[in-house]
Formats: sequence, structure tokens, C-alpha cells
Amino acid sequence: MDLGFSDEQEMLRKVARDFLAKECPEPLVRAMETDELGYSRELWEKMAGLGWQGLLVPEEYGGAGLGLQDLAVLLEEVGRALLPGPFISTVVHVGTALLHGGTEAQKREYLPRIASGELVGAVAYLEPSGRQGAEAVELTAARDGDGYVLDGTKLFVENATAANLLVVVARTGGHGSDGLSLFLVDPLAPGVTITPLATLASDKQAEVAFWSVKVPASALLGDVGQGFEILERVQRAAAVAECAYLVGLIAQDLDITVDYLRQREQFGQPIGRFQALQHKAADMAIDADACRFVTYRAAWALDEDAPDAAFRVSAAKSFVSEASLRVVTHGQQLHGGIGFTKEYKIQLFFLRQKAGELRWGDGDFHRARVADALGI
Repeated sequence: MDLGFSDEQEMLRKVARDFLAKECPEPLVRAMETDELGYSRELWEKMAGLGWQGLLVPEEYGGAGLGLQDLAVLLEEVGRALLPGPFISTVVHVGTALLHGGTEAQKREYLPRIASGELVGAVAYLEPSGRQGAEAVELTAARDGDGYVLDGTKLFVENATAANLLVVVARTGGHGSDGLSLFLVDPLAPGVTITPLATLASDKQAEVAFWSVKVPASALLGDVGQGFEILERVQRAAAVAECAYLVGLIAQDLDITVDYLRQREQFGQPIGRFQALQHKAADMAIDADACRFVTYRAAWALDEDAPDAAFRVSAAKSFVSEASLRVVTHGQQLHGGIGFTKEYKIQLFFLRQKAGELRWGDGDFHRARVADALGI
């Protein structure tokens, strides 16, 4: 296992950092908080021109055919810049579902559109209970002639207001992980109602209700009743993606905080010379470094389809969820009162961290999965 960057990955990192510094400045991040869609179409098209949306898409479908380790390099820079929009939900969530569950016809229809930037996607998984896990899925998909009828409600659906394709997790029978199926649904289909939700992080989440929504049999992703395995693959890739985003976020939080400690003066000297503050900054750096290691190890395990991949992913998401919170908390504290004002940039990192911490399972959820992997 070699976690060092290749020349190509280092080039990707540099290009992404330079590009986002120019194209995704703080004013754009703030403007997208109140934007209906939550992302800049112009920026989205520029990203597609760089091939970012097609990073995981195989070459035969118009993409680069790279792996999660490569994507993690890019997502670090995305996290540093607090890039708003549906990049992860489209490329990772929907892309993974199609790659591992789609028919050849579905792949040829949708993957080139992801790679070109034409398609914006979202996965509708969580429900009003807010619980992770297959047993929490109650939205039903009943057989109706040569198709299905979907009834139920999904909550906290990321980027649903911007999406032109939804992957919906539904129950076609059974209990728990048995009888789950995934469907490709047009958000504009009759019976689909999307209601934006207000969140502290100002990210774009929505309630999506399905009122007797009819879909053809061709909308089924994978085999009927066998959607749990696809969902698990999506959840693992999504967890690693969130970890990589958080790694970049806390790295930038650390950089901003260290600069502040060097420049802010009290009692005739920079506050960074006070030992108590030095130790907090050191703790931030240690956590940031550890987060990067466990994230890339998990990405490597998924790319290699390693036997312990599920363990590595849950270990990473559990650790990064909680360590990143420690980092942004220290960052807030070291800035003093100004760190809690909306006018100052550091608070943006604090709010985005909490959203990333909770997505696709918090520390407790993944800690339980680690325990399961240990057989206890």
C-alpha cells in the first residue's frame, strides 16, 4: 500500500487548488447559500471541461476511469474551497450506483451525461426517522403491470432541487436488508414533490415525497429485491468522499487558524507564542494528519476491493467525523469571539464540518459497524 501521491495526482491537486482559488472564492460560497439551486452552472461547466465529473466514469463511457484515491485528491481541494453544489452527490452517489447496479443500457444512457456535466443527480435514501440502515427504509415500490408505483417520503435528500435524476431506495418486499430495490426516477415525474429544507450549514437538502409515482420496469437499478448490495457500495464510497472533503476542510481551517495566531497580537506579542494556544494548534495538526492517513487507506481498500474494505471505511468515517469536529472547534476557540461571527470565514468551516460529520453515518453509526467487523 503506497499512499504517496503519484506525479499525476500531484498535478491534479495543484490544478484543482489553483482553479478553485480563482473560480470558487469566498463570495461565491456565500452567494450559493441563498441560491435556489446552490451551485453555479458556469462553474459546473468549467469543472466538466476539466474532466472532474468524469473522473470515476470508465473510459468507454466518456470518463477518465480513475479510482477513489484519485478522487480523494480532488475532494481534498473541494473541501478546502468549500465548493458548493452537487459534485459528490452526482459523481460519487449516483455514479457509484450506476457503475455497480446499472444495466449496460443504463450505463450508456447516464454515465456519459455525468462525465459531460449534463446530468446532476441525487440519492433519496433517508426517511423521516432520520435513521441510517436498511431497516429504516419504508418507502414502497409496488408492482403495477409492467412497472412499479412508488409511495412514501424521503428526507435530507442532498441537492434534490438541482437534480435531473434521482436514485430512490425503496422496499419491494421483505424486512431489513431483504427486499430493497433502487429505482431511477425523474424529479419532474407526476407525483414527485420536492420541498427545500432550511439547514444551519446552508447546504441544499430537501424533503422528496412520492405520491403514487409510476415508473417503468426499466427504471429498476439492478435486480428487484437485491438493492442492498448496491446501496452498501454507495454508502462506502460516499463515506470515503465525505472523509476526503473533511480532510481538505480541516486543512484549510488549520491554515487560517495558524495565520491568525501569527498575526493577532496581545500583550505586545503574537498570541501564537502562548503555550496553551500552541498546544491546541498542535492538536489540530495531529488530527488533520491522522484524518488524511485513514481516509486514503480506506480509499485504497475500496479501489483494491480489499477483504477489510468495509472495516477500513467505517474506521475512517468514525474517526474523521469526530477528529474533524475537534479541529474546527479548536479553530473557533483560537479565534476568540470573532470566530463565531457570520462575517468571518472561519465559521463557514465549522458549519460545513457538522454537515459532513453526519452524512452517510456519524461516528457512532460507523463505530458499531467496526464492532460488527470485529465479531463482537
